[in-house]
Amino acid sequence: MIRRLAPLSLLALSACATLPTTSSGELQILAINDFHGNLEVPAQPTTWYGTPANVPSGQQSAILGGAARLGAQLASMREGHASSITVAAGDLISASPLISSYYLDEPSIAALSQMGLDLAAVGNHEFDRGTAELTRLQQGGCGQNTPKQPCALEPFSGASFQYLAANVLDEAGNTLFPGTAVKQFGDVTVGFIGMTLKETAQVSSPAGTAGWRFAEEAETANRLAGELQAEGADLIVLLLHQGGAVDGMFRADDCPGLDGAVVPIMERLSPAIPLVVSGHTHNAYVCRVPQAGGGERLLTSAGRYGNFVTDIRAARDDNGRWTFNALNVPVTGAAGEQQGIAALVSRYAAATSGVSNRVVGQIAGSLERGTQIDGPLGRLVADAQLAATRAQGARIAFINQGGVRTTFTPAADGSVTFGQLYALQPFGNTLEVVELSGADLLRLLEEQFQVGQDGGTMLFPSRGFAFAFDPSRPVGSRITSATLDGQPLAPGGTYRVTVNNFLASGGDGFTVLKGGTNVGHGGVDLDALVAFITGGVSVDPAARITRVGAL
Repeated sequence: MIRRLAPLSLLALSACATLPTTSSGELQILAINDFHGNLEVPAQPTTWYGTPANVPSGQQSAILGGAARLGAQLASMREGHASSITVAAGDLISASPLISSYYLDEPSIAALSQMGLDLAAVGNHEFDRGTAELTRLQQGGCGQNTPKQPCALEPFSGASFQYLAANVLDEAGNTLFPGTAVKQFGDVTVGFIGMTLKETAQVSSPAGTAGWRFAEEAETANRLAGELQAEGADLIVLLLHQGGAVDGMFRADDCPGLDGAVVPIMERLSPAIPLVVSGHTHNAYVCRVPQAGGGERLLTSAGRYGNFVTDIRAARDDNGRWTFNALNVPVTGAAGEQQGIAALVSRYAAATSGVSNRVVGQIAGSLERGTQIDGPLGRLVADAQLAATRAQGARIAFINQGGVRTTFTPAADGSVTFGQLYALQPFGNTLEVVELSGADLLRLLEEQFQVGQDGGTMLFPSRGFAFAFDPSRPVGSRITSATLDGQPLAPGGTYRVTVNNFLASGGDGFTVLKGGTNVGHGGVDLDALVAFITGGVSVDPAARITRVGAL
């Protein structure tokens, strides 16, 4: 006989405390997403919104995160819960700070294992170094799949948690990792489905995803939910590396203005899936989304970098109906540090400190983005990549918006460290010089808007190149001007353009680049940036991208 969990009262939620412990029959699901190897406590505070007492507008700000603090927070939140599981919605690794990425994210996998993570959906960044390397991170060992040497600091035993990859399929239809997992809590059977976004091949390195396809999310989830129900699952939870955006970005207990790619997926999901743990967009939210035909589905996300943990409570009432409550709990350090993880982080921090703290140059001027579309860091990276490839005949360089991974503040004298630059360009991409016609260049600029996002996949150009766009015009005709050194592009002219290898192979959907003629190489992107800053540079304050027309 299936045990019925105790009813869960829908209590007023507080952004400054965890949900109260109730019956031992309650199921607790603790969720994180988009950790991205952020092992250390950050220097900058995070602002979030909720319903704490005596806080104007529900706004709070504090230093959040750090793996040791996250581990202690999870352990504290599990206390008093006989039935608890910890899950993640992808992008646990890659696009990581130096302390993790320099060692192929082995310390992050070890830290997440120590803090008791049970299941994780794969995200697009799990594929950055290819499926062979991802498989090594799951299984352990020191086989070399990248130019970097694995197990460089200590042996690596792999993840104690299980990656799920329900929609990652080879030519024969086999999944990279299991698509589902079934967990038993007393007499209650819970089925978990884990997957990444269907666009993973476009937003990850094409080389890293070669030979694999990424099936549509709702269709895959609905099929597997039916199979799990047939196998006796009482509750089905979807771990989905796709998400939405909300007003304020980080919300403790609500969901104002929900929008984004997760919304149509939610509309197509079967009622058999009442809970979706999401990620990818780095927003934090707790959303009750109405379902067609009545009822609602709970959608959650815990932000990014281990700054929050979503505390989800599930229970069944006497009619067999599942009820849920959830709260994003900020990781403030109030629970202390998990000592084993703290020791791990200290080992890797000491090993990388000499590399990370080395001053490589100076930057004069503000790095604040302001209201400009193309911020100073994007311009800086593009200029560095052009400088590194001028000998190859390059006249223009582009860096994709997602390739500028973070922001940083130079020291008072403008000094910049290698660790800061590494965080800005952590992928180790190589620079490729591609020859395009002027007509091709214009088509490339139009491809920024193929997904219907006004600037969501921007290409930041190097000095001397400028373009304007009108988001109110039809897709395919949004570029209103494009100039090089003040002169309009000649459609029949030939131009050599520098991009990273991710873009050159069609990443982010820029197919024009994949069809261009590769005429040269410029080394590693990070090396180009370091060389550019050595000796000092000044920030270019002039915008290179202009939005015109109505939104």
